[in-house]
Amino acid sequence: MKDDSDDSPANAKEILVEMKDISELMLDLAYSAVIFGDREIADEVMKLEEKMDDLLYQARITIMLGSRSVDDAKKLSGILQIASASEKISNAAADIAKLVLVDTKTPKKLKLNINTADETITYVKVYEGSKLDSTTLGELQLETETGMRVIAIRRGQKWVYAPESDTVIFKGDILLARGPPEGIQDIRDLAGCKPGMREEKIISASKKLNEAINLIIEMKDVSELIVGLAYSAVLFYNPMLASEVKVLEEEMDEMLTLLESTVLEAAREVDDLLELRGLIPIGISTEIISDAAYEIVDIVLREIELHPVFMLAIRESDEVVSKVDLRSRVMAPEGDQLDVARIEDETGMYVMAIRRTNGRWSYDPEPNARLRGGETLIVRGTRSGEEKLVKLWGK
Repeated sequence: MKDDSDDSPANAKEILVEMKDISELMLDLAYSAVIFGDREIADEVMKLEEKMDDLLYQARITIMLGSRSVDDAKKLSGILQIASASEKISNAAADIAKLVLVDTKTPKKLKLNINTADETITYVKVYEGSKLDSTTLGELQLETETGMRVIAIRRGQKWVYAPESDTVIFKGDILLARGPPEGIQDIRDLAGCKPGMREEKIISASKKLNEAINLIIEMKDVSELIVGLAYSAVLFYNPMLASEVKVLEEEMDEMLTLLESTVLEAAREVDDLLELRGLIPIGISTEIISDAAYEIVDIVLREIELHPVFMLAIRESDEVVSKVDLRSRVMAPEGDQLDVARIEDETGMYVMAIRRTNGRWSYDPEPNARLRGGETLIVRGTRSGEEKLVKLWGK
């Protein structure tokens, strides 16, 4: 991501790359701000939201200037629609972060249960003697090795957001990382954290509040999946993936309705109603994210031809989306059958969908889902993780 002091992006591709990267970073930071009650992170989300407004304005001007014919206008209209959807995702992230700035109370159980989500967010302190000390993120390849991606670093009283591959980690740094729950212990071990530290278990006495919190976690998982599938559907111009996004968006509408009624029922069971106040706004913002994802795939569903600049932008963003065809014979290193967990553990790539050999798709597969030769994976992660996946099991 560009520093604020950099010049504005020069062309539509650069603008799209930056908008995609910033919108994804904002989602991570927004949930982090809520989970940890951190006003500084929330403030950074608000700054990024203003930057997204500026980028959308630049995108509109650049795209209009790039249209030289009716055919160009049709192709570029899809790019503009994607840029607008990315900005809506950033607005939703900002609304989540605002809950921290207005001191909206978040249930403690929600903060703990986020660790059961498909992708969790955690703080990790780097201790003396750690393998991370005095090493760049590029050299460590943490996302490839552990599945955990460092989205921010707390160094003294300052934050380093969206660190680059040449960013050096030092002892005393506090890493804010996102990834699968099983990756938390791996990154803690690398950071030199002492074993035996346990989180306090907090269980609400309200059955309905517990149900509402579980719904929030599920909505968060679906929103992250649906955005990834949306970019995949457009990148590979795949109507089946686009149709699945539409189905998931409709499910999110139903989940929001259920969340609202569940929170209202929970009001009868809790002593402090302020504990409920932040749940519905988080649900609404999460549902808006799914609406924006549907706007992205609307291009495919309406068969609008997309300008090649979008494909270039997706491939140059911080987190790449990729389609990998598995070899005819795939096995785990020990000779066992290959499963999704092995792919994610070995490469750090998150498996969003599997196209089985019979042509059917499996979305958001379980970690123990078995993989067979000739199947196709839709994954997201780092370029180095993509290269490792292709080297180990791809054609």
